[in-house]
Amino acid sequence: QVQLVESGGGLVQPGGSLRLSCAASGSIFSIGTMGWYRQAPGKERELVASITGSRRTNYADSVKGRFTISRDNAKKMVYLQMNSLKPEDTAIYYCNADLNQNTVWGQGTLVTVSS
Repeated sequence: QVQLVESGGGLVQPGGSLRLSCAASGSIFSIGTMGWYRQAPGKERELVASITGSRRTNYADSVKGRFTISRDNAKKMVYLQMNSLKPEDTAIYYCNADLNQNTVWGQGTLVTVSS
């Protein structure tokens, strides 16, 4: 069974940093674009950042200059380095990837930014 599993969420103070990780597992023969989405309470899920197989990146305006997405194809992982976190970054963060030409979602990891 192909799946994505996130880790690295937690509670952090404003201005702090967190690094999210997402591991793909199962019988995988191709990995396309990978990305991170988030959903805050009462809001729709939104794209945070994505990275293509050729490592072309795309970021939401709200996180540009603060977040960095990266991937390790050999380890089948994608990362999200989050710096200068703000309370409005509080959300459940979901990993997303094109695995074997199918869109797969992780179960989500909670990030809370609060003093």
